[in-house]
Amino acid sequence: MTTTPAPSTEPRTYGNWRRPTSPGIGSLGLLATLILLGGTVAAVITSMIFWPLALMVVLITIITLVPLAIHDHHGRNGFQVLLPRLASAHAARAGTDLYRSGPLSRVLHGHCRLPGIAAGIEALDALDAWGRPFAVLSHPHLGQVTTVIAAASDGAALVDASEVDNRVAHWGAWLADLGHEPGLLAASVTIESAPDTGTRLRREVERNLDQRSPRLAQDVLASIIDTYPRGSAAMACYITLTWSTSPRLSSGKRRSIAEMAIHIGQRLPGFTRTLGATGAGAARPMTTNQLASCCRISYDPASDCAVEVTTPAPCGIEWTDAGPVAAQESWDHYRHDSGVSASWFMAKAPAGHVFSNTLAQLLAPHPDIVRKRVTLVYRPHDPASAAKTVERDRLDARFAASGKKFGRARDAISKTAADKSAEEEAQGAGLVRFGLIATATVLATSDLELAGVAMENMGNASRITLRPAYGCQASAFAATLPLGLVLPSHLRVPQVVREML
Repeated sequence: MTTTPAPSTEPRTYGNWRRPTSPGIGSLGLLATLILLGGTVAAVITSMIFWPLALMVVLITIITLVPLAIHDHHGRNGFQVLLPRLASAHAARAGTDLYRSGPLSRVLHGHCRLPGIAAGIEALDALDAWGRPFAVLSHPHLGQVTTVIAAASDGAALVDASEVDNRVAHWGAWLADLGHEPGLLAASVTIESAPDTGTRLRREVERNLDQRSPRLAQDVLASIIDTYPRGSAAMACYITLTWSTSPRLSSGKRRSIAEMAIHIGQRLPGFTRTLGATGAGAARPMTTNQLASCCRISYDPASDCAVEVTTPAPCGIEWTDAGPVAAQESWDHYRHDSGVSASWFMAKAPAGHVFSNTLAQLLAPHPDIVRKRVTLVYRPHDPASAAKTVERDRLDARFAASGKKFGRARDAISKTAADKSAEEEAQGAGLVRFGLIATATVLATSDLELAGVAMENMGNASRITLRPAYGCQASAFAATLPLGLVLPSHLRVPQVVREML
């Protein structure tokens, strides 16, 4: 007689992520260390020639190093704290924090185009290899194109733990495969929650109602239409994929949007098919009208019912009218049409190991928030750069742990995590940079305080440290929309310099 051991009932944990570090002396990064060494050498040389000039060099070096050496509790240095305030004050003086569109504005043809960093996005409808229509969003000033997939996930309710583990494993494999996709820059997942208006339920019932059915059955369905949407929430999931139009060979020309539409159309069925195993449910690409309706409702929450009624029409919402009529950015919130929003960035990921339902509290609807979007942003490394990155992080972690006379437990843990990441990458695992942006929308400015408290509580319940997007509320709001905006591409500071901080 043989017996098989019972499966383990302990919940599976996940983790081993770490923030990339920059090697340097003490709390200084690589850039600050180079400035310190360069300033020291320059001061020594100039002191041999003219000592007042040497004092000036020392003074300039100290003024530059102090903001780089001081960090707040979110890990930002002095320059990262000061520059957004200066940029916000300049925008208020120049009037770029205001946006007006429509027939009485300066917008071409009186349209209501998207504002801010999304203003230059153009849309094109195409067909994929399965004959399904999908939208191709072009970012011509950046040389990027985006397509959006709508998923209909059923959630993890009444799902066995083993099935949850399988879904998480397939999602990890799906993210790892993004590193092998040629030209793919970034991917994001947006979870949006809002009150259910009942329009879709009413439309579905009326379309399938048989007028010859018993009167009692029709009364029951009418009662369901009136009572079921009350207090319920509608959840939507969008997955965006962003490619670069640059070819593999640096000497070649950028591919046109039509060529990228053909390329994406051939790849899109594979993405939607593999998403089914991750728990995303039925995944279908979104058309231009559907994306325009999504953006229009986000900027004008009061138009939710009207847009849902008009969306099934052949015309729908045009892309040139997907934006707000008026918008104004403030230091800590963003007013747009009938809504007022506040956005947050993830300052710190959950420490240690987490469970598969860690984000459940943050993604769940809240009565104090009319609409909420949580966007997870992923930027995968290709296999070649992944190997270099994990080895560099491994060396940086070892340098930080060995550079102190009395080592800290945090440095030892960081070194262990870096070694583990290098080992997993060598075994074929992918390396992905990730971040999180959350936006809460209410209908009145007086409700922002309650929404802020609710977001902080939900972030703490998910073990995530949220930092308000001070001075960049409009950009953070647009980044949570399914538009494929890669924020590092819009920054003026080069990526190499940011990594050295």
